[in-house]
Amino acid sequence: MSEVEEENPNKADSESEDECEVLEESPCGRWQKRREEVRQRDVPGIDNAFLAMDTEEGVEVVWNEVQFSANRNLKDQQDKIRQVFNSLIRLDHPNIVKFHQYWTDTKDGRPRVIFITEYMSSGSLKQFLKNIKKNNKTFQLKAWKRWCTQILSALSYLHSCNIIHGNLTCDTIFIQHNGLIKIGSVAPDAMHIVKTYRKDIKNMHYVAPEYAEPSRCTTAIDIYSFGMCALEIAALGFQGNGGEGGSHHVTTEAIKNTLVSLENPLQRDFIQKCIQEDPSKRPEARTLLFHAILFEVHSLQLLSAHTFVNSRSILPETDETSFKKIEPNTVIAEIVHPDGREPEQWKYCKCPALEREKFLEDVRNGIYPLTAFTMLPAPPKPRAKTPEVAPSEKGGEDLEPMDVEMRMVTQSTCQIKKMEDPPRYQITLQLKMDDKMNRQLTADISEEDSAALLAEELVHYGFINIKDRETIAQLIEDNIKTNMIINGSLSSEIVASA
Repeated sequence: MSEVEEENPNKADSESEDECEVLEESPCGRWQKRREEVRQRDVPGIDNAFLAMDTEEGVEVVWNEVQFSANRNLKDQQDKIRQVFNSLIRLDHPNIVKFHQYWTDTKDGRPRVIFITEYMSSGSLKQFLKNIKKNNKTFQLKAWKRWCTQILSALSYLHSCNIIHGNLTCDTIFIQHNGLIKIGSVAPDAMHIVKTYRKDIKNMHYVAPEYAEPSRCTTAIDIYSFGMCALEIAALGFQGNGGEGGSHHVTTEAIKNTLVSLENPLQRDFIQKCIQEDPSKRPEARTLLFHAILFEVHSLQLLSAHTFVNSRSILPETDETSFKKIEPNTVIAEIVHPDGREPEQWKYCKCPALEREKFLEDVRNGIYPLTAFTMLPAPPKPRAKTPEVAPSEKGGEDLEPMDVEMRMVTQSTCQIKKMEDPPRYQITLQLKMDDKMNRQLTADISEEDSAALLAEELVHYGFINIKDRETIAQLIEDNIKTNMIINGSLSSEIVASA
């Protein structure tokens, strides 16, 4: 027995080292795939999900892999892949799992799509609900309200961007240790472009009745799925054959019995509105945020907190210590009614110190979103991707941009080499963008090429922002002028940076 006990620590260390082993790297070198698999995924179509490291930010992320189906062609689907995945990258909301980057490659002769998403270490809502039920605890209405508000905030944002999630279940909603809720950003439509897959029967109760007819599918299908999630959270599962064993199939009778079992009439009304069979009768996410069961936080208090949090991001010197200088009866927010009614005021003394600091922290983390009051703006126009088109013939005429690069260049280097076979000169630009992504551009050049024209073409094809045109042109010009030999040929190798 003693020998076995001595071997166990070594075996554990060995397994730990194996899990931390780097198996692959992203093309840019930023993300490193590890051996350890992530099992909290339930997104149809994803073949493998591994833990990975973001070497720039120093945080763990998820490396997702999707193999192309045999009946799908990578080249035929590339435009659709770019369109769908670029829209996911642009999403920016505190209650949506961040989608960092994606790329395509070929492994073992099969094309695949790899995408990097935020890692939610605390697990899914489904796991959390099972733990509560296992410990024979009840779920508080206050927590249910907070969770529903955050999920609806995320859905309202997605729908304002004309995006249908299409896969909202308690398995694709994640919770952090501080109570922050996030929904997964990868929808089935994105996976359908890559491969054909069979849906998991255990989650069919989340699917709206009209889902079988694509022409009828609108954002209302997400509201139906949300309603089922809200019901499952409130009751900690479904009564009857509600999925604790067997096929996990949830029947219509089980759903009705679970809904009737809820004691709060407002809660029942709220869920019933979401799961109506007629999609036209289901409220929008933004409307549901104003339902009586959810709308309870004083709007003036919440607006004040958001204003304070936003001010801190602009003026870092603004912090909690400044509250000590405020008189208790100081009015920190006020609503003036145009009809002459007495103004509604929010005074400093209404919020005790500890309660105030906790509330501000929750607002800062996204637990009390402001979507019910002010719609979040839609994401900006997508940044340009390197276009797979042959360069047009160089000429002196003005070029109208094919696409616009929204990012700015923070660092740039230029390298010119003399190539032997065939004899030519090659210029390489390495650009570091303001989102910390790197871009490398290589092209053959001739003596007739001017720095201004080359920089103009970089703007035209969406490689650099127009505001960087002069800087990049000067970098190229300095290299060409400095390294031109008297007889008109370029030197063998020049390296410069800006």
